[in-house]
Amino acid sequence: MSHEQPVAPQAVVSVNTYTRGVIGPREAMLGPVRDGGRIVTGTPPGCWGPMITPIFQGGHEVTQPVAVEGAEVGDAVALKIVRCEVTSLATSSGVMEFVEGRYVGDPFVAKLCSACGTPAPSSHVEGTGDEAIRCDVCGAEVNAFRFSHGYVIVLDREHRVSLTVDAEVAQRIARMPSQLARLPELSEQHSILSLARADMSGVAAHMQPFLGNIGTMPSQDLPDSHNAGDFGSFLVDAPHAFGLSREALEAHKTDGHMDTNSVREGAIVICPVKVPGAGVYMGDMHAQQGNGEVAGHATDVAGEVELQVEVIKGLAIDGPILLQRPDDLPPMARPMTAAQRAHVRALGDRYGQTTIEANAPITFIGSAPTLNEATKVGLERAARVTGLPYNEILNRATIAGSIEISRLPGVVRVTFLCPMPILERLGIAHLARAQYGLDEDGVASE
Repeated sequence: MSHEQPVAPQAVVSVNTYTRGVIGPREAMLGPVRDGGRIVTGTPPGCWGPMITPIFQGGHEVTQPVAVEGAEVGDAVALKIVRCEVTSLATSSGVMEFVEGRYVGDPFVAKLCSACGTPAPSSHVEGTGDEAIRCDVCGAEVNAFRFSHGYVIVLDREHRVSLTVDAEVAQRIARMPSQLARLPELSEQHSILSLARADMSGVAAHMQPFLGNIGTMPSQDLPDSHNAGDFGSFLVDAPHAFGLSREALEAHKTDGHMDTNSVREGAIVICPVKVPGAGVYMGDMHAQQGNGEVAGHATDVAGEVELQVEVIKGLAIDGPILLQRPDDLPPMARPMTAAQRAHVRALGDRYGQTTIEANAPITFIGSAPTLNEATKVGLERAARVTGLPYNEILNRATIAGSIEISRLPGVVRVTFLCPMPILERLGIAHLARAQYGLDEDGVASE
């Protein structure tokens, strides 16, 4: 009888295969990548491309997950984003509306052809505009989504600027979508450029790419765009194959779909491990997005990503922790310089306060159906993981931190200065010191 030999951990794992919108235990893992090793991939766009492709059962097209050496349930995995670069030359996005009759319960998850009744049919593109997506079974127009207001935007990644275009340019781009969308070779989505919607031309915008969906595999198969407390709430008691209870959603999700614009090159995302090997995946790169993603969708692009992984043993968390770039930290949570710290010591001496806490910034993600609920989730996660009283987290986030909206309707980030001994106990103090250039007293280099 033959036995499969275990695969030796690899220093670098390259990924060029993707899921059709689902992430979870049904997806085979690549790797394993060595603890301290790297994952390199090209990511397809999220949102609009998968949304208009009926075979997809989620709103994104994320990478096939990668196992991490030594990652066990109850650990965490730190993902340092070494590189996050846009490869698309153009994309399209906007405010969405649904086409009734072309889905069961959720148009992101359970699409069907209203003409022939085929669920999740294969499809193709004919021409441009709203009628371009056609069912392979009967030939009928099959897109479950429409733009209520949309735009096409061209991108200059070298100079980090972009510009929305008029209808004539959008039509010209729609006739050659593959040349400008630059989807990875094995991506299966249709390009949203084919719809050629141009309601807002001539708007110049900065580019600052980040990953909207990055993390570790949930312990139950979920639509990738619904691996969060707000979008995931649409799965509760849903009338399709991915319907589940509220309790099951909370137990299995890992909150990888954050749409947090500071999850960009140079940031560190610390993710829960809910299946053996962790199953690191990523996708949904945005070329730019302000806090809140108030339009519901941002500028989804193809890109290239490189991560470095590190297993944090025994750090049991329920959702992501961020160590943001120093320039992305809210002002109240930025570490003090030596000069500022000297003024603090002088102030303490004036009043006889001799103890000055050594600390570092930390950000907890909270997700739930509403912003108020998500804020409470983030605060409760912070209290549970750090061991600090809930009300102390409130005070710290108020005077030495911030509550910021990542996405409507319900993803927030809770940032505060956390005592260094707590970060030591959690096993992440070394990451915080390196990220912020801190000495043993929590003082930042100039």
